[in-house]
Amino acid sequence: MIPAPPSRDLLRQQLQATLFFADVDEQVVRQLTLHAHWREYAAGELVMLEGEMPSGLYYLQEGWVKVVKTSPSGREQTLRFMEAGETFNEIGVFTNQPNPATAIALEAAGVWLIPRAVVRQLLRERPEFAEQLIAKLSERIVYLVSLVSDLSLHTVANRLARLLLESADDEGVLHRPRWYTQAELAARLGTVPDVVQRALRELENDGLIQVEKQQIRIINRPALAALIP
Repeated sequence: MIPAPPSRDLLRQQLQATLFFADVDEQVVRQLTLHAHWREYAAGELVMLEGEMPSGLYYLQEGWVKVVKTSPSGREQTLRFMEAGETFNEIGVFTNQPNPATAIALEAAGVWLIPRAVVRQLLRERPEFAEQLIAKLSERIVYLVSLVSDLSLHTVANRLARLLLESADDEGVLHRPRWYTQAELAARLGTVPDVVQRALRELENDGLIQVEKQQIRIINRPALAALIP
């Protein structure tokens, strides 16, 4: 159940707190929020579809969303898991090409859509805004290059160790919502569930982690970190 959408003033404050809009002038953000549209999605519902023309920039207000790339055979590679407070489809604002990936709600989600035309108009009117967005997009490109490198050069065990260390909280626990199954974990690591299950079991047998139903606890952080090249 998604609560009522927040006020636009609150949306403005939240956007300015995101990494993508942290350095953007308040008046620019105010213009963006004035034109934002509220949308709600059920678990499993498509937020945007690969191959369709982009609608605009999304801000996730409530819930979790995953962004995936699908092969012709139907196999998914998860590019990002996003929680409330994150933006996505930034590249779709700049290009006239179809969406390069699909976004799917993992649970009931509330999303603000800022139309592409509104963002592009502000980019033309405010060159400093364009420079700031280009800088943020460059950071996303660096992340994607790192993802490609990780998939091609490192083993599943290497990638799993990195994911656990990066995703765990300060107490060394990776919390797993009910949708965070081994199939989802495998899609994020670019492999299949059986391989992930085997890798988790090996790490647990070696005393590095403890796998529980809704969380994975890191037991030996230095040893787990040593698996990362």
